[in-house]
Amino acid sequence: MFDTRQFRNALGHFATGVTVVTTLDAERQPVGVTVNSFSSVSLEPPLILWSLAKKSFSRTAFETHPSFAVHVLAADQEDISNRFARAGEDKFAGVQTRDGLDDVPVLPGCAAVFECNTEFIHDGGDHIILVGRVQRFATSERPPLLFYRGQYAVPEPEHSSPFSGLMRVMAAATA
Repeated sequence: MFDTRQFRNALGHFATGVTVVTTLDAERQPVGVTVNSFSSVSLEPPLILWSLAKKSFSRTAFETHPSFAVHVLAADQEDISNRFARAGEDKFAGVQTRDGLDDVPVLPGCAAVFECNTEFIHDGGDHIILVGRVQRFATSERPPLLFYRGQYAVPEPEHSSPFSGLMRVMAAATA
């Protein structure tokens, strides 16, 4: 018997960055979701991937709009992560954005942003896997927001030992 909860817990031992992915729906309204399944694929051509649950309300928007933006959240953007993780509310209310590639909304203050055209969409079990060709990107010197064992975390600045304090887990994230 395969225990999916134990499997999920085991996957939590891999620290990931936290991203918000945005696009537009058929009515050209902004759509966004919090995602930690983001990865680089290729430098030549510049490709990245991320996955989205098949049951996600925003699935159709991401499958039909030709572009999306991946925002690598900065350490102080936990509130943005939580906002875009919720279903059923206007996630963009009160958030200043700029128009990116194909008018996709781009969030401010992120550690990095990748603006992409959708290159491929693949089946991935209970998710779809979206591969994007990066058209442009921007970075900052802001430290990233991380997710580790079900909680937010941020990298520690400099350490006295290579093994001490690799990251500080933010306990409030699970409250």
